[in-house]
Amino acid sequence: MSNAPSPASTPTPRSVGITELVLRDGHQSLLATRMSTEDMVGACAAIDKAGYWSAECWGGATYDSCIRFLNEDPWERLRTFRELMPHTRLQMLLRGQNLLGYRHYQDEVVDRFVAKAAENGMDVFRVFDAMNDPRNLEHAMAAVKKSGKHAQGTICYTSSPVHTVEGFVKLAGTLLDMGADSIALKDMAALLKPQPAYDIVKGIKDTYGADTFVAVHCHATTGVTQVSLMKAIEAGADVVDTSISSMSLGPGHNPTEAVVEMLEGTGYTTGLDMDALHEIRDHFAGVRPKYAAFESATLIDTDIFESQIPGGMLSNMESQLKEQGAADKVAEVMAEVPKVRAACGYPPLVTPSSQIVGTQAVFNVMMGEYAMLTGEFADMMLGYYGASPAPRDEAVIAIAQGWAKKEPITCRPADLLPPEWSRLETETKALPGANGTEEDVLTYAMFPQVAAKFFAARHEGPTPVTPPVAVAAAAPASPVAGPTAPGTTTYRVTIDGRPQTWTVAPA
Repeated sequence: MSNAPSPASTPTPRSVGITELVLRDGHQSLLATRMSTEDMVGACAAIDKAGYWSAECWGGATYDSCIRFLNEDPWERLRTFRELMPHTRLQMLLRGQNLLGYRHYQDEVVDRFVAKAAENGMDVFRVFDAMNDPRNLEHAMAAVKKSGKHAQGTICYTSSPVHTVEGFVKLAGTLLDMGADSIALKDMAALLKPQPAYDIVKGIKDTYGADTFVAVHCHATTGVTQVSLMKAIEAGADVVDTSISSMSLGPGHNPTEAVVEMLEGTGYTTGLDMDALHEIRDHFAGVRPKYAAFESATLIDTDIFESQIPGGMLSNMESQLKEQGAADKVAEVMAEVPKVRAACGYPPLVTPSSQIVGTQAVFNVMMGEYAMLTGEFADMMLGYYGASPAPRDEAVIAIAQGWAKKEPITCRPADLLPPEWSRLETETKALPGANGTEEDVLTYAMFPQVAAKFFAARHEGPTPVTPPVAVAAAAPASPVAGPTAPGTTTYRVTIDGRPQTWTVAPA
């Protein structure tokens, strides 16, 4: 009889879910959110059979782009995805009390938006706030729970002198106490290095239980985050986000197929259908050249670790400076951004805080430190976007008070908002082309000026994709100066995704 030991049984690999990003953040990050529904529907059957945990397909900047650039109804896009992917969870990115716009909305508007999104087919709501202020998440998450859908409480990852692993783990507990069905660790600037990824996920699992559901989202811009995903998986992450390889890397995300291959021979498996992934890959490889004019030039940028500037924010600032004939000021502005962020109390740089901080940095360099404040920056300094992770600079708060002519607040900003649904309904119904639906009222609530133009042109159908053109400037968010006169300077800037013109009189 042989004395050789019997072969050990092979343990069953742990399943790791994948959220596919190509229908939303994939093209938002690489192609300025310009991809039309027409160019996505051809991949939906393959996405539906691939075996993803979810498909992110709505929210973020896509709603704005649909009506601003594509002449598409974003609600129709959602209904189309629901019809074409009946076996897949649909997921969206929701900016908490900001919904998909660039201001806080009164609670009834939040309730109605979430209810309509759920009714039209949304399953998973990833709810975040640019300040990581839980008060700005609570009502939206409660609305998701009331709709019977999955509320994913989100931690925006960043690094600063005041951010710690323990602090992020504690924030996860706050979100779980609010009823979050899962926790998302959202790394929008590719700042999440492998060891913090492991430590935060493990900290959440150890503190709140191994069954606490954790998803991890990373961009690829710094070149380190595929390793971060692996470490997060080793720490117990249940889902990681990826984008199909033909729409990945650069300021986008880690490739779906690469993550699948990375796990081969480990104790983890995604269970995804590689043949379906190849179909998805080939579809978007064929579509992507159509959008070459919108491509980001960034491939790898490790300077982000020092500057904290996400790729989209950098390209926006470069564009603003070029329009002013000040392209040589880019390095100076990049050095100013961390100073402005510190004055604001170290908020994560994500929409809308990234645009607000970036534009103020441009103004500081061009006109002198806090010689001019945007209305949005003043509001951020005064607490109207929520609480900051660290105390704000008192001297800059005083400047903001003088500029905005109002006092700082410490309450939840939405508590100050009067009821607005009836007014929004009345104003929407008066617009040519509005169809009287609640969805149209919500579109108007998000983007009133753009919605009015969209409703009037909706009957013309989607706009063919064309190269970028100059966008007419919208009215400024805050009055700055009088009519153009000798010696004045006009600045064209983008704040919260909205182009604006600022005319500055001589001192």
